Amino acid sequence: MKFKIPVSPACRYLPMAFFIVFLFLFNAPIFAIEVDHGESHGQSHADIKRGERFFKGLLPFDREHPSCMSCHNLVPTDTLNWNPSAIAIAEKYLDKDFEAFKAAVMAPTVGKMAEVHQYFDISEDDFRTVKVYLDDLAITGIPSQKPSVNNLLIFIFLGILITWALIELIFLRKIKYKFIPVLIFLVAFGLQVKMMVEEGIKLGRSEGYAPDQPIKFSHKVHAGENGIDCKYCHHSAEYSKSAGIPAMNLCMNCHVLIREGTNSGKFEIAKIVEAVETEKPVEWTRLHNLPDHVFFSHAAHVGVAKLDCQKCHGPVEEMDLMRQHSDLSMGWCVNCHRETDVKFEENGYYETFVKLHEELEIGDLKSIKAEDIGANDCMRCHY
Repeated sequence: MKFKIPVSPACRYLPMAFFIVFLFLFNAPIFAIEVDHGESHGQSHADIKRGERFFKGLLPFDREHPSCMSCHNLVPTDTLNWNPSAIAIAEKYLDKDFEAFKAAVMAPTVGKMAEVHQYFDISEDDFRTVKVYLDDLAITGIPSQKPSVNNLLIFIFLGILITWALIELIFLRKIKYKFIPVLIFLVAFGLQVKMMVEEGIKLGRSEGYAPDQPIKFSHKVHAGENGIDCKYCHHSAEYSKSAGIPAMNLCMNCHVLIREGTNSGKFEIAKIVEAVETEKPVEWTRLHNLPDHVFFSHAAHVGVAKLDCQKCHGPVEEMDLMRQHSDLSMGWCVNCHRETDVKFEENGYYETFVKLHEELEIGDLKSIKAEDIGANDCMRCHY
């Protein structure tokens, strides 16, 4: 005796309905509800919104010059924008009056600003609203990014397909060809497993991570074009666990004379001078960060093994915006230890490996890999 549940004919169209809902969610933009709060920090909401429209280039309708936002980005970008960001300008001029702001923006005398702003035309009343918008931006901060459809919705949709396939196979049994729900189940379940594995592997890894920094610093300009040695700035790399972050006083060794950058003008270098004069440290965003249960020493790799910085950090001398080059996973480290030849010759650190030196001399060994001297022992990194 077979047990059957009475089902409406409409159930046949459930897969199609799920698919249409998924397409709608995947393609429909998510709108944020804008609420008019009237007055904001002593300024009218209308002035703030009007200033925002001028800054973004929505007004005036007949404008011929580029918008402010075309040069001064509101959100981080994946390449280095040499121009100061909108939030940086807003914070700098928050405590300054309108006349000082107007003089700096509308009447620059020399440098890149004078070249770019020479055809900038906007009435004083409208320009005041731009200052009002930037003041509000400095106080409230950059609005959070609107949520977007991500892998979670795809995962949920696959779960719905799996559920429907099981219901069809066990209860409904309306589809003539049984291989169809079986195929849907297998494909959806396989994709879910694949997504879980990939996301699990990504935990704790941030390959390609390139955060905006409080000062626009280009390794390409400093290490590449000007040929500054990495260890001049990261001076503790040879003898310390950390490579270290250079103090602003070290920057001033050069920038006591160089006060205007070829690409960035005076804005970014002025931050260095201000940090030194006010003795307020610059809050850099950490880029490379291993889990707490992992020990890594720059001294062992740079000081002892004499590795180049590019071995782990990639072509730093070509990067305007510094990014994490490698995934820094355990597999990546282990493979490097298996493939990297140790420089035994004329390195006092390895003098205690007498037997290995003898085997090299008589030809029993052609080279010594890092793993041959215990680099892949678990307790070297996890103790």
